[in-house]
Amino acid sequence: MPEVSMTALRDRLSPYLFLAPALTILGLTVFWPALQAFYFSFTRFDYNLTRSPQWVGLENFQRLLNDAVFWKTLGNTFIYLIGVVPLLVFLPLGLAILVNRPLRGITLFRLAYYTPVIVSIVVAGIAWRWLYAETGLLNQLGQLVFGEGFQPIPWLTSPALALFSVMAVTVWKGLGYYMVIYLAGLQGIPLELYEAAALDGSDGWRRHLDITLPLMRPYLVLVAVISAISATKVFEEVFIMTQGGPLNSSKTVVYYVYQQAFQKLEVSYACTVGLALFLVVLTLSLLRLRFGASDPVL
Repeated sequence: MPEVSMTALRDRLSPYLFLAPALTILGLTVFWPALQAFYFSFTRFDYNLTRSPQWVGLENFQRLLNDAVFWKTLGNTFIYLIGVVPLLVFLPLGLAILVNRPLRGITLFRLAYYTPVIVSIVVAGIAWRWLYAETGLLNQLGQLVFGEGFQPIPWLTSPALALFSVMAVTVWKGLGYYMVIYLAGLQGIPLELYEAAALDGSDGWRRHLDITLPLMRPYLVLVAVISAISATKVFEEVFIMTQGGPLNSSKTVVYYVYQQAFQKLEVSYACTVGLALFLVVLTLSLLRLRFGASDPVL
């Protein structure tokens, strides 16, 4: 009996022993820093980083509620979310449908659409900043089309356009990535379903409304959640292209966290802003569990 008990105990502990190295690394690099950030949200820890944090309770949260810049960045983040996610949900699906055809050279088209994904975001941001410049390619094309009377468009220097110009880069870079996800789902749909739909008079683009969209619902939900979480955490594009300007018009919550922590050295307040962002991302994750619980792909 003792031998059987030891065997059962070993079988129970074996999975945890295999998980122990990964859990240790996650604990040191993710969970412990997260707990520290949560603690710092209730302290004053800034400027002189050699001084121990001082407990201030809810003072940082009161400051957060009265911080106009934070609410501006939060509004920009939601605009980013609303503007980017629908495009990244439906445009890649259209591309996936186009490249999911047995045509000669279709692999080259798939590669062309996927190329922006493998381009470094730093390189992409610098390239688009040149394209958006007053003497950049976009304004030169506008002058070529509309003539000498064309006024250069201030893509990155206008408070009304800067955020949307950065959003365009995010959409451009994400199209190929989500296209591949959809392509995997499309190739799992039996061709017999489309043939049966054609016999019932559902052909052309209508067959995608009747067959493709219902069967692709798990992938639509997955892409919506992934793109939404990515949109709330956007940083590189803003940092490279606009630095949050002009007049905070393109500043997002993550960039505001960076600015508070590394430029102003207000670590405790940066942790408070980060905690607010965490609650937003947590809400999106809970929505994913709510609407995607019955989808096997999720």
